[in-house]
Amino acid sequence: MTHQPDQERYRVIRPEELQWRAFPSFPKSARLAVLVGDPTKPGPYVIRVRLPHNTRMMPHRHPEDRIYTVISGVFHIGLGELFDANGLTAHGPGVVVVLPGGRPHFHWARSGEYVTQVTAIGPLGLEYVDPAHDPRDASHAV
Repeated sequence: MTHQPDQERYRVIRPEELQWRAFPSFPKSARLAVLVGDPTKPGPYVIRVRLPHNTRMMPHRHPEDRIYTVISGVFHIGLGELFDANGLTAHGPGVVVVLPGGRPHFHWARSGEYVTQVTAIGPLGLEYVDPAHDPRDASHAV
């Protein structure tokens, strides 16, 4: 039997075992934990994203289709190329959000820290609508 990458053996991943790391394309305070797969390579992956209170992910898009599951907190997401606090919708734990690839969107940890789990087929891509919001470019990071 052929298995997907990083899915060839049985294992259990406990929340306390996650290794939260900074991710170059995220705001400095945001963290990412890889649960399954390698999001930098082609193939399925599962990651968790943690944004502390009041952190914003400015409008951006991903080439890959994504499925978000809210693990904790309230996930505020809006669609469009401009950040619009009035255009956010709030989703609590257990909610699943399906986001087609290429769709511009934004997030805000408006009411406290949140954790989402993202399931997708890599490689993970992230392009900011306004390059000035991209923290990978230190000359104009926000």
